[in-house]
Amino acid sequence: MIYAEDEDDDPFPVDEDCLFTETFSQEVVYTLMGEELRIKQLFGANLGVAAPVWEAALHLCRYLEDQSVELRGRRIIELGAGTGVVGILAARLGAEVTLTDLPLVLPQLQENVSANIPPNGWLSARPVVLPLCWGEDHRTFPSDWDLVLCADIVYLPETYPLLVETLAHLCKNGAVAYLSSKMRREHQTQSFYEEQLPSRFNVELVHRDDYQNNNIYRASKRAEE
Repeated sequence: MIYAEDEDDDPFPVDEDCLFTETFSQEVVYTLMGEELRIKQLFGANLGVAAPVWEAALHLCRYLEDQSVELRGRRIIELGAGTGVVGILAARLGAEVTLTDLPLVLPQLQENVSANIPPNGWLSARPVVLPLCWGEDHRTFPSDWDLVLCADIVYLPETYPLLVETLAHLCKNGAVAYLSSKMRREHQTQSFYEEQLPSRFNVELVHRDDYQNNNIYRASKRAEE
C-alpha cells in the first residue's frame, strides 16, 4: 500500500504523455470482507486514471464492511468503476451490480469480472458492464437502484455538474449514494461536496481518514420542490 502526499497522488501529472510510458499489466490480490479478489490493472493503453486501484476504493470497501451496509440482494450501480474492485466485491456478496465507465475502460472491467467468478457461481447475478458518459446518456439507465457507489471520481471540476445531474437521475427514486474521495485542493474536491452536490442532495460526511486525506460521504436526493 502506498501512502503519498497530495502532490504525489495527483491523478493528472504535469506531463500527461509520460503517465505510463509502456503498456503493462499488474495483478494484485485483495482480501476484502472475507472475499479474495484478483484485480488486473492495465497501465498504458490510454486508460490513465482508470488503470489503478485507488486507495479511495479500498476505503469505501472497508467502510461498507465496518458499517455493516447491507449488500446482498441490493441493486447497485457503480460510477467510474475503473478496475471494478468495489462493484465486483458487492456482487461477490450477493448484490445485483452494474459497473459503468467510459467505453475505453470496459475491457478491463470485463476481464476483472471474469477473473473473479466465485467458485460456486454468483450469488445473485454476474455483474453487468455498461458504458456511461455522465450528463449524456444517463437517462438510458433506470432510477430504481438501492445504492450508487463512487470511488475517487471527483477530480475534474468541469465534470462536476454532469456528475450531479447523473446522480440525481440515478437516485431520484430513493437510492443512497456513497462517495469516497481523496480530498485534493487542486481539483476543488471539497467544493463539489460543499457546494455542487448539496444543490440537489442531502450530503453527510460519514467517515474521515486524516492520514490518507480521504472522506466518505453519504448522499440522498432531496425531494423536488
